[in-house]
Amino acid sequence: MKEKPATVFVVDDDDAVRTSLRLLLKSVGLPVETFGAAPEFLESFDADRAGCMVLDIRMPGMSGIELQQRLNEMQAIMPIVFITGHGDVPMAVEAMQHGAVDFIQKPFRDQEFDRSYHQALEKDRDNRAGLKQRDAIRRRMQQLTPREREVLELVTKGKANKVIAGDLNVSQRTVEIHRARVMEKMEACSLAHLVRMVIEAERATVPG
Repeated sequence: MKEKPATVFVVDDDDAVRTSLRLLLKSVGLPVETFGAAPEFLESFDADRAGCMVLDIRMPGMSGIELQQRLNEMQAIMPIVFITGHGDVPMAVEAMQHGAVDFIQKPFRDQEFDRSYHQALEKDRDNRAGLKQRDAIRRRMQQLTPREREVLELVTKGKANKVIAGDLNVSQRTVEIHRARVMEKMEACSLAHLVRMVIEAERATVPG
């Protein structure tokens, strides 16, 4: 199934800001969806959709910061660019520490906005590529037998075949056979590659 193009989701309670940003984004050929409140966005949120958020930091009801916290709790990976007023800069810096890609102060220039959302869309592409890679590695690991998983764990800890044989109470030749099967099933071209894949598979999703 063909993936939908990346969308910029604008969440701002100011009608004029939403209209302005919608027109600007559409003028450069980007799909855009706008929301007047954080709960409205959450109702339609789909973690599988590619894109980024442009989010007002101060909104009545649920603020932009609170929406970011909610998305982080959901382990969402959609990058966020915050729109801030002058007095909101300390809050925006805190938002950056919790995974936001950037913040831009009102009133902002088109070029500044353009740089920020492009940076966020690039981060989303990188995040999704990383997720696909981790999912592929985890699927390969699931194909291993229990014994092969034991060998994988010990090999990636740097243990030699002879030591692994002693740990598992099997012959060194048996370890060599299991190790070869692990390399084949994991599609690893070297021990270093195998170690990198295991580290990648264990990485947690970083929200942002």
